[in-house]
Parts: sequence; C-alpha cells; structure tokens
Amino acid sequence: MQKRFTQKFLTNKSTAYILAAVFLVMAMLMGISIGTVSVPIFDIFRIISANIFHLQLDESINPMHSNIVMNIRLPRVILAGLVGASLAIAGASFQGLLRNPLADPYTLGVSSGASVGAVITLFFGVSLPFAGLFTLPLLSIIFAFLTIIIVLIFARRIDRGMKVETIILTGIIFSSFLGALISLMIALTGDELRQIIGWLLGSVSMRGWDYIQIILPFFLVGSLLLLINGRELNAMSFGEEKAQHIGVNVQRRKMLVLIAGSILSGAAVAVSGTIGFVGLVIPHLTRLLWGPDHRHLLPLSLLTGSGFLILADLLARTIIAPTELPIGVITSIIGAPVFAIILMNRRNERRG
Repeated sequence: MQKRFTQKFLTNKSTAYILAAVFLVMAMLMGISIGTVSVPIFDIFRIISANIFHLQLDESINPMHSNIVMNIRLPRVILAGLVGASLAIAGASFQGLLRNPLADPYTLGVSSGASVGAVITLFFGVSLPFAGLFTLPLLSIIFAFLTIIIVLIFARRIDRGMKVETIILTGIIFSSFLGALISLMIALTGDELRQIIGWLLGSVSMRGWDYIQIILPFFLVGSLLLLINGRELNAMSFGEEKAQHIGVNVQRRKMLVLIAGSILSGAAVAVSGTIGFVGLVIPHLTRLLWGPDHRHLLPLSLLTGSGFLILADLLARTIIAPTELPIGVITSIIGAPVFAIILMNRRNERRG
C-alpha cells in the first residue's frame, strides 16, 4: 500500500514538471513566433540551431525572420522568462518563510529600493563612466541591496530575534517611505515623466542580450540558494520554534532566504521595472495544484512564473498593436482577480 502511494506521488510530481516544462516551451515558441511579422515555428528551430552551431542559414529562410528571432524576440522572451522566474521563486520562498500569503518580493521593500535607484538615475541623468547605458540597471541593483541591508539592520535593532512580523512591518515602512520619494521625484520631473512612469510600470521591450547578461548571474546565484534550502523552508513554514527543535539553524537559513530572494527580485526590477502579482499569484496557483512541499514548489514556481510572464509580455505587445502596453498592467489585470478568487476560496475553506 505504501509503495503504491509513493509511486503515485512520484508520478504526480513527474507530471507536474513535465506540464510546467511544456507550458514554458510553448510560451517561448508563441512569444517568438507571434507578432506583427509571424515566424513559422519550424523556421524558429532552424534559425536558432544555425546560430548556436554556427551553420549556414538555409536559403529558404527569410533573412528578416532571422534578424527578428535572434535580435528582437528571442532575447525579449528569454529576459521575460528570467524576470518571471525570479519573481515567482522569490515569492514562493518569502511566502514559506514568512508564513504569510501576502508575502512577495515587494514585501521587504526591495523593489521600492530598486525603483528609487532607477528614478534617481532618470531624474538626475546619472551616468557611470564605466557603465554607460547600463547605469540604470546597475544603480537599481545597488539600491536594492542597500534597501534590504537597511531593513535587516533596523529589524535586528527592533527585535534581536528578527521575528517574521518585525521583518514584514519594517519592510512595509521602508516601502512606503521609498514610494513617497518616488512620487516626489515624479511630481518634480518634467520631460522625463513619461520615461519614468513607463519604467515603473514594467517592460522588457528593446532590452537585448546585454540585459540578459546582467540578470543571469544574479538569477543563477539566487535560485540556487533557494533551491538548496527547500527542506529548511518546509520546516520553517510550520514555525521557527518547531524548525529549531528539529535542528534547523533558523537565523542562518532565514538570512540566506532573505538575501537570495532580494537578489532575485532586485535584479528583476533592475532590468524590467516594477512588475506586480507574479510573485504573489504564481506560487499560490502552483501550491494549489501540486502541494506545499518547497522542494518541488520552488522549481515548479520558477518554470510556471517564467512561462506566465512570457505570455503576459506577448499579450502586452499584441493586444492593441502596434501600441505596446507595459507588462505590469497585464499582470495586474490578470493577477488581481485571480488573487482575490484565491483568497475567497481560502476563506470559504476555513469557514467550512
């Protein structure tokens, strides 16, 4: 009986990974193929293969299609996927660590810190001599790191044990304060107003391969740190005291998760702007479908969040083409009702 149950459990998890991977691949193909100029899926495979293996491109393939795939849509799809994956896995980890369904990469004020860095760069026209065009994302990442450090220092001063409630409240306070600074700078700005608001609403348009190189190392480091802490997140989701009783170094693991989640969300905001609800809704949906085990919840959220944001970006650039909407608008329109439904279902379950 136990063996049969184990086999069924493993099969279900295998199915989950297969479905999540298929969803991601289909989202990527749709994101590359669909647009003002449609590119056949078979041509996409041939174009990418020719560039990877340095083969001569088939003469039957339109050179314009090759340029669209390799220089415009493929980097855009990959960047959207990395941003969505970063926000989703960070959100899943924060929700497990803080035992709060409202926790996401923005709870600790990291995104607000990154946004302040970006707005300051745009407002004052800051340009680092060694960075050039990359001043904006670099300063956003720096401000994101500074914000999480300050939040953790204040939380520790208020409560040496750094309880969950203290961290959340400290993050909310700093997020509100930084949000007020952003509003002040927007109110004082002139010609840069459209650029600043457009960045804050979120976009992966015209970023290119260079921005992928910026986010990729942060994504790899942050994701790896979270994935290797899946068991500890399972323990801490039942309470810090219970986790300590079974041998988990709560303070160390908590710090690792907070830093890893901040790296991911800070890097994501740096390259794409503020994109809400991905880190909030995707972990919820994944948890409802496949369970709360963080050893599987984290990688499944990563795959699902990546595919979701690719499709959201596709919708943003095609729904009222040729005008392009910010991704943040699409994720909010989709995410807010879904999250409201999830909360209502949870409330009904508790009453029942």
